[in-house]
Amino acid sequence: MILIPVGIVAFFILTGVRIAQEYERGVLFRLGRYVGLRGPGIYWIIPLGIERTVTIDIRTLTVSAEQQETITRDSVTIKVNAVLWYRVVDSAKSVIAVRDSGSAVYQLALTGLRNIIGQHDLDEVLQQRDKINSLLQQSIAGATKAWGLEVERFEMKDVELPEAMQQVMAMQAEAIREKRARIIKAEAELEASHKLSAAALQMAENPAALELRRFQMISEVGAENNSTTVIMIPSDFVSLAKGLNDYLRERGHSPAK
Repeated sequence: MILIPVGIVAFFILTGVRIAQEYERGVLFRLGRYVGLRGPGIYWIIPLGIERTVTIDIRTLTVSAEQQETITRDSVTIKVNAVLWYRVVDSAKSVIAVRDSGSAVYQLALTGLRNIIGQHDLDEVLQQRDKINSLLQQSIAGATKAWGLEVERFEMKDVELPEAMQQVMAMQAEAIREKRARIIKAEAELEASHKLSAAALQMAENPAALELRRFQMISEVGAENNSTTVIMIPSDFVSLAKGLNDYLRERGHSPAK
């Protein structure tokens, strides 16, 4: 007869035993009233419905927000994916303040994503990712704090543009590249013109250098195959050659002394 009461007591004790992992906390309610937190490790509650616990995972949770179609401030329709990282910092609030904290923070993230994208132009969304991500996190941090949650990161993962907009942006990028190429070419021509101007001034001060350069050019042109070269000899050279010829003729026919 003693075994029966002992068995009942043992059963009563065992049915109240609970175990919480290191990353879990038990929110304890007694007759519907919040009592406190239990865990990690083993703990005991009064069974038979007098006490009950809600186990909360306090690890960082990752939620991938479904693709959202939204309109930017400059009236461009885009599709955006985002990823949310959050964790429970107050287990009691996450149970008492909101019915389903995970679903609540997810819906809040979707709303915040559409609102922030709608406040910025397309160029800002594409080029200022860090700024947009920071605004996304700030937009939902206040509400989640009241629920005992902390948003660690909220970032855009992918931005999908309409095909027509992709073509326009490709044309714009091509125009920018062509503009840069023309600027580089113009700068090179300007630098070359400065060098040629300096060389011209130096040759003008030394006519011999000019003639040497001319002969060098002639030799370079003549080195090419199947080329015909027309040489323009200055009149000073012709006069000098004629005078030298007359001088040699006179010396050759002068009487011997």
